[in-house]
Amino acid sequence: MKRPWRTALRAAAALAAAVLLLGAGTIGYFYHSAKTAVDRMYVPRTTPVYRDSASETVPQRPGTVPAAAGQEPAAEDRQAADRKGKRPFTVALLGVDRRAHDTGRSDTIIVMAVNPARKSIFMFSIPRDTRTEIVGKGTTDKINHAFAFGGVDMSLRTIENFLDYPIDYYVQVDMEGFSRIIDLLGGVEVNNPFAFSIDGYSFDKGRLKLTGEQALMYSRMRYDDPRGDLGRNARQRDLIAALLRKSARVSSLLHSDSLLAQLEKSVRTNMKFDFIQSCLSYRVDRYDLSIREIRGTGKLIGGIWYYLVDDGERRSIHEALRGSMETG
Repeated sequence: MKRPWRTALRAAAALAAAVLLLGAGTIGYFYHSAKTAVDRMYVPRTTPVYRDSASETVPQRPGTVPAAAGQEPAAEDRQAADRKGKRPFTVALLGVDRRAHDTGRSDTIIVMAVNPARKSIFMFSIPRDTRTEIVGKGTTDKINHAFAFGGVDMSLRTIENFLDYPIDYYVQVDMEGFSRIIDLLGGVEVNNPFAFSIDGYSFDKGRLKLTGEQALMYSRMRYDDPRGDLGRNARQRDLIAALLRKSARVSSLLHSDSLLAQLEKSVRTNMKFDFIQSCLSYRVDRYDLSIREIRGTGKLIGGIWYYLVDDGERRSIHEALRGSMETG
């Protein structure tokens, strides 16, 4: 049976992990403990470069050298170059809901383009019900099913195919324990656009400070939202923005062994420790943050509800993503 409470904080949880990996400022002071935790989170991609199944072309971010067909680029070399030159990079945040006897689904997919040269972050969600080709499976299905079929690798390849753009890094977050992580971060502040209640929790309109459990409930509500799932996605993005702004103010909490233990248990990423450490100078809380919503329409196909994104909107997202990665 689906457990909706476990999916409610997907976006906030994914970003909380990314904030700790990208935004905090004192990792050097407890190098050994942090390095050990990050090393245990590290899981490289099996197929790190997207190739279109028909053309075998590799979409490249600006300033990179194409990899030879069938060749896996050296992750160590790429991260070293990124670290040295502060190149722009893309990150896919995957909030994974695991079920009993089930690999799980990436019910939240958030793509971020981080551009240190321009001090900007471009962020958007891909709705979980988006109908697209599942790369490596040979089927057309909801994009969140790619994780269930083939884990991180198939999910990222499918995202890259949908965007026609490569994903450099990923942060995968399992939902167990993330309410506790939000609490360890000292909660999160949001600006609630309208008052609502859910499961015994009431949220007034206006500025609110939320505990982990409250944040979970806040991001869960959709049935009383005029925009339904899109409204819930907007609240999740608001939580993301709030956590980004807070990232530089949680440094003292990073000395907590319990926080590191929760991260180690809940997070997987292909970011190496040295690359993460190099990102600490970016101060992403001071970056210009732009957020976009992918436009589409809902439709029943074969009795299943899908979110349909037309080719024009996909091209528009691709161009916006590509433009956000330019350094000139």
